[in-house]
Amino acid sequence: MKRKGKKFQRSSSSLNKLSLFQKSEGRFNRSCPLSVKNAPIIDYKNISLLKKYISENNKILSSKITSVSSGKLKKLKKQKF
Repeated sequence: MKRKGKKFQRSSSSLNKLSLFQKSEGRFNRSCPLSVKNAPIIDYKNISLLKKYISENNKILSSKITSVSSGKLKKLKKQKF
């Protein structure tokens, strides 16, 4: 069946927004809360700090959720109780 009248047109702007290799404009960078000045020390004795970054199933939360850097996540892993 042929279309009459208007031709099918692609909108290039909507395709650019869906590209996986381009940064979206809506995201922002968050700094690591454990790397800032006067940050708490990661220690096995500091239970209240460790509880913030551990789920109910005693698994460490991902950096996407907590915005903690990968180096600090490794330290949390060693201190996990």
